[in-house]
Amino acid sequence: MTTIIEKLKDKEIMYFFAALAVIVIALFLPSSIALVVTSLFFALFAFFRPQQSLLFLVIYVSIRPLLVEVNPGLKLIGDLITFIAFAKVIIAGRKDWKSLFSFKWFEWAFFAFLMFGAVSGLVQGVLPSAVIFQLRTFIIMYLLYYTVSRMLLPEGWFQRLAWVTVWTGLIVSVHGIIEKLSMRQLLLPDVWKYKTLSATNFVRIYGLPGNPNSLALLLLFGIIAVLFLQSIYKTEKYKWFLNVNLVLFIGVFILTYSRGTWISAFVLGVIFIILSKNWILMKRLILAGIASILLIYYPVNLGVQYFQTLGLKADPIKPGSISDRFGETFDQSNLALMTESGRFFYIEKGFEVFKDNPVAGAGFGSFGGSATLSYGSPIYKFYGIRSDIYGGKYFYSDNQYIQVIAETGVVGVVLFAAFLLCMLALFWKERKTVFGKFMIAFWFATGVSGFYYNIWELKFYTMFFFIIFGVFASYSNQYVKFKIKDL
Repeated sequence: MTTIIEKLKDKEIMYFFAALAVIVIALFLPSSIALVVTSLFFALFAFFRPQQSLLFLVIYVSIRPLLVEVNPGLKLIGDLITFIAFAKVIIAGRKDWKSLFSFKWFEWAFFAFLMFGAVSGLVQGVLPSAVIFQLRTFIIMYLLYYTVSRMLLPEGWFQRLAWVTVWTGLIVSVHGIIEKLSMRQLLLPDVWKYKTLSATNFVRIYGLPGNPNSLALLLLFGIIAVLFLQSIYKTEKYKWFLNVNLVLFIGVFILTYSRGTWISAFVLGVIFIILSKNWILMKRLILAGIASILLIYYPVNLGVQYFQTLGLKADPIKPGSISDRFGETFDQSNLALMTESGRFFYIEKGFEVFKDNPVAGAGFGSFGGSATLSYGSPIYKFYGIRSDIYGGKYFYSDNQYIQVIAETGVVGVVLFAAFLLCMLALFWKERKTVFGKFMIAFWFATGVSGFYYNIWELKFYTMFFFIIFGVFASYSNQYVKFKIKDL
């Protein structure tokens, strides 16, 4: 604990606190003023301290939904950090422009996929603004990969990334437990507090990310960060702090009742343990899992029942259970709903779109992506697409692959497959290293996630994926790296 307190006195930590202080102050300012103040501060922060600003991005993106809900003036911070850090790499490599335009096969396939989807969308009559919006969604987090992979990372940068993730996870977990015990009555914006939720979703912890699936993903990366730090600090240093956080994160992770993230975590853990033959890690996770159920899961659920008896909530609500959550997956009424207006409905409609546009699809911004949430789609009315869940035509397909199939057809599917497989080939070449084994497992977990999330459009996930991927590329010397110092 003494060492942790000493770290808080570190100069770099003080910059973090200064950045957090600016955000806290900006929350109370008029949105127009907050927009100017935060834009100016974080533009300078990213320019003079690009490496640290990338670490701060983890904190910002994790709680962005809350910040923007309270004050929309804080919405540009992430984009500013990403673009300015990217610009710093371009500036540093301006004398070696050939290296700046050196790309791996997976990147060329990615660019070709983006170009093809954009052209297809414009030809099919999708609004140019919607196509640009969709392109931005795919590109913005790739820029993090480009930046980190071509940056000469200082010693210990990856460890600092892990520490930032752990501390963020700790704060979010404690807040999540308070939210759960208070039955969404404490430490939430009024809009969130009074949001109407079904009984199924009411028992889930939404947390500072404002979404149980996003919270589960943050805690998954928090668990990975704890395990990584434990592999570095093998002595008594930070032992109890990391062990407590591991149990806490797993406990709150379970309380999100995020089936999709549970499956992704299981795939990631099983494949990595098999590839690395790290049976000690499996034992540690099993023990931490048992401890989290005994010390976090059951006590929190019992606490909910206790506060209900005190009249905190008028209508008693079941605290929820793991078995109930998985049971809902195969519940006949739930399956009927998914067929009528849920995932099955979107898959069926996606293949209808593909059948009519087999070669090039309907184009970016036409089906189930982030652009359709803001701009709708020119084809929805023709195909009778609606969603009781998202309110009419604005919905996610909740399946990355059906979106690719419907929007880009056979050509897009081939390009997207090339993007994924060339990426896997890059990891496979480093399969003898621990990092390489982890990236292979990470790739498979991401691939599985695509069956129930628009995973490559989920900024929260792609931020971590591309930063970690960038570190992997930097450490394995995939590109010429440029020296960029924090002032």
